[in-house]
Amino acid sequence: MKSIDSFPTHKKGNLEYRIGRVLPFGASIIDDGINFSIFSKEATKATLVLFKNGEREPFEEIEFPDEFRIGNVFSMMVFGLNIDEIEYGYRFDGPYNAQKGHIFDNTKILLDPYAKSVSGRCVWGQEPEKNSIFVHRGRVIREDYDWEGDTPLRIPMEKLIIYELHIRSFTMHESSNVDYKGTFSGLKKKIDYIKELGINCVELMPIFEFDEFENSREINGNKLYNYWGYSTVNFFAPKAGYAKSSAFGMESDELKSLIKHLHRNGIEVILDVVFNHTAEGNEKGPYISYKGIDNRTYYLLTPEGYYNDFSGCGNTMNCNNAVVRNCILDALRYWVSAYHIDGFRFDLASILSRDEFGTPMMSPPILETLAHDPVLGGCKLIAEAWDAGGLYQVGRFPSWKRWAEWNGKYRDCARKLIKGGAEMAPEMYVRIGGSPDMYADRSTTASINFITCHDGFTMYDLVSYNEKHNENNGEDNRDGCNDNDSWNCGIEGETEDKAVNELRLSQIKNFFTLLLTSRGVPMILSGDEFANTQFGNNNAYCQDNNISYLDWQNLEKYRDLYEYVKTLIEFRKAHPVIRNKYYDYDKNGTGYPELSFHSTTPWELDLSSPNLTFSYLYAEDHVKFKTENDAYIYVIFNAHWEEHIFNLPIIPAGFRWERVVSSFHMEDEIGFDSITIPPRSSCIIIANPKKIYH
Repeated sequence: MKSIDSFPTHKKGNLEYRIGRVLPFGASIIDDGINFSIFSKEATKATLVLFKNGEREPFEEIEFPDEFRIGNVFSMMVFGLNIDEIEYGYRFDGPYNAQKGHIFDNTKILLDPYAKSVSGRCVWGQEPEKNSIFVHRGRVIREDYDWEGDTPLRIPMEKLIIYELHIRSFTMHESSNVDYKGTFSGLKKKIDYIKELGINCVELMPIFEFDEFENSREINGNKLYNYWGYSTVNFFAPKAGYAKSSAFGMESDELKSLIKHLHRNGIEVILDVVFNHTAEGNEKGPYISYKGIDNRTYYLLTPEGYYNDFSGCGNTMNCNNAVVRNCILDALRYWVSAYHIDGFRFDLASILSRDEFGTPMMSPPILETLAHDPVLGGCKLIAEAWDAGGLYQVGRFPSWKRWAEWNGKYRDCARKLIKGGAEMAPEMYVRIGGSPDMYADRSTTASINFITCHDGFTMYDLVSYNEKHNENNGEDNRDGCNDNDSWNCGIEGETEDKAVNELRLSQIKNFFTLLLTSRGVPMILSGDEFANTQFGNNNAYCQDNNISYLDWQNLEKYRDLYEYVKTLIEFRKAHPVIRNKYYDYDKNGTGYPELSFHSTTPWELDLSSPNLTFSYLYAEDHVKFKTENDAYIYVIFNAHWEEHIFNLPIIPAGFRWERVVSSFHMEDEIGFDSITIPPRSSCIIIANPKKIYH
């Protein structure tokens, strides 16, 4: 039996409708119809525009009667609609005064900010019809996916090994040997590989709907795209072009299937989310959604009505406005509840700390809201703690002890030291210890340590190029970072020189040794474990080709490197002393300091002096860490260009040093009291009577 508020009161053509429910926003399935609800503070009128799937012209437009507006929300129930056959959008009437931020234009059909599916862009790289009146179209989906008992993994932060990847790049190369390359289904076929490597958390570069044709162009016969997707069209809908099933409107289920299978294999999913700006650009940008619905609410504007640009992409979202803040919160809650997402990395997160005038705030409401939200209570929250407007907050991002940060200082310090920057040693000791200078009031897990990420050189390119080579981007090599702290080991780019190639491989191993034996949460760029290259391009944001695609043939070519990284990950997992979230340096049950730093002579190191030869000792107390035995882990670095002999610390009777890994050829037998380390090399040795790693 229908309730009284489910009976139509109005009719237009073949459609019956009535006043809707104001919450939730978006399009919701109700008995025999759909409830549409959308916010606009400044609009004077709103019109619902309905299309049959794929048709150029709407089959009906229904203006919201005045009584269908409650406060600043327009809502309407429309009956008799088949959700599998319709697409929808809105027109808005209102004032046009650009200087005051009002730019309403009722000739534009706009995408619902809360649409759960966006059609019209279902096939990657297929250009929309020219002169289309409505490109990005809202669709309604059924929230009926069978999760088969899937629950969040809730892996503690200190146990994470994060693996950053791009959905399309990961499997698009012809060597990937998967069906449906470049899709959610394609990545699903690589789960066994990710699990075997030892990864327990993937961080997916943007998968919210975006327009790959934004700023697309042709350079030397190559089509360039908005490939990375850091320019969101809609915060609630997955990128349809990443799904093999998108032609059937099944991209949501395909993504959920991927997440479910990752969880079954013990792998969490973090999404790289972009709330700092949208694809609508500046004053010359297109009307897609927010700009035409309520421009002054959604964007930061100057007193003259222009867009403030702290994102470097034309506009900046007004994130601390109550409406926008709720929209972001609703989106994140939706991804956690409907998609079982385990966490989020926020692109240019410092923008979220700015007020309506662009001024940084001490306690930004949006960041505090996310930190304390009950639905997000089990989620990882990770900030890229800077923006394109010069606000750099690494180590001082407003956290409420909930937010972690991409530690850009770790990256910069490690790169400089490993290539020979002795002056970085004092800082590196602090970074290895989990950056207590920045996160002492939180824990080591506030520091997401990384050497490379999508933005910049791959690790192979970091040791193969002194200069960026972005000529294929068509910007005369002006784009991309100029300060890469890279070193080509003597020859720029690819070479047949055996000595140079061996040095490069050793340097990559040095980086991984440092990363995976530092306290904090390590993040690995996908493909670095088998020396993936972008041929010197440090800003491949537009390259939908082999510059960006992972060449899986390198997995066999660099099998030794892969096994090295795999062993390091296994070793880290086996030794909780390395992962300790607390800043413990005092002596523990072993009688040794839990973490101590040394020179070529144990216990003799000036922590404030430049240095290229250092080591650090982890003393693992089996009682404290609930392991089988005490263990002594010695990590040795010789970043110098000459060979050095390292004397080894004295360890208790019954223990002897054994090799774990080394970036150079080394016999398993280790001298009782010293070890010789070649130039630009590293190794890990362990004294543990039970388990040895090889």
